[in-house]
Amino acid sequence: MLKLQGERIYLAALEREDWKKLHLNMEYDFDNPTETVGFGLSVEQAEARFEEIQKKVKKGIHVYLGVFLNDGEVIGDVVLQRIDKTNRSCSLGMGFAKAQHRNTGYGTEAAKLALRYGFHNLGLERIWASTYEINTSAQKLMEKTGFTLEGVHRKAVYFCGRRVDEHYYGILKDEFEANRK
Repeated sequence: MLKLQGERIYLAALEREDWKKLHLNMEYDFDNPTETVGFGLSVEQAEARFEEIQKKVKKGIHVYLGVFLNDGEVIGDVVLQRIDKTNRSCSLGMGFAKAQHRNTGYGTEAAKLALRYGFHNLGLERIWASTYEINTSAQKLMEKTGFTLEGVHRKAVYFCGRRVDEHYYGILKDEFEANRK
């Protein structure tokens, strides 16, 4: 089984029971709202979404991993998604179920592990991510891990009762390697 060990966390395959724990523990933070991927799904709908993700993993389109504390507690997920083998690129996404695990550095550590795996093991040359303008935590994470703001889609999304910008970030393999040194 794939295990990417960090200092305080590790990434490993997200099993059905781990997925269920994340779903049942999902907390929404009204003070720091983020994209609501899968929020509000019933257990049955969440399990159906898990099945859809597993199909993409089997096809090689996604690498979908759980974020685990070193004691084995699952606290989040990270995905290298929409893997484009021709252009050697993909996007990065992640989330943490409980608010107590957000803004703790776990996301930065998980992102670095995922980037390293993507660049070193999958042979990717470019990884990108997007977030809404109000998700300043994600923006800080992108900056800490070496991503460059590549563009802004102005007022692209209706979220939390208003139109917000969507920020697009990217990092190239050579930039990642330079940041690691």
